[in-house]
Amino acid sequence: MSKFSASALLVLLGGLALPAADADTLDMGSTDNAARFEQAGKPTRGTTQSRVEQNFGTPEARRGAVGDPPISSWEYADFVVFFEYDKVIHSVSKRR
Repeated sequence: MSKFSASALLVLLGGLALPAADADTLDMGSTDNAARFEQAGKPTRGTTQSRVEQNFGTPEARRGAVGDPPISSWEYADFVVFFEYDKVIHSVSKRR
């Protein structure tokens, strides 16, 4: 038997001795996080300030932009929305 064919035979036989791979699938539900977040009652990332005000009303307080890029925030009764320029970057629920 040549060196190559002996090596190939060992690899083949070694592969047969390995157990079959087993994997689990994690179902995270809908991939439409924006719709799920809107249902949770908070604006989603990328929403414009005008759309937030249209959908959630006038905020209780507005904090002016700070830094570069400018980050501002709007406070509502149950959550606070953070903006970079005029787009939502994050919405957080208030502690109760």
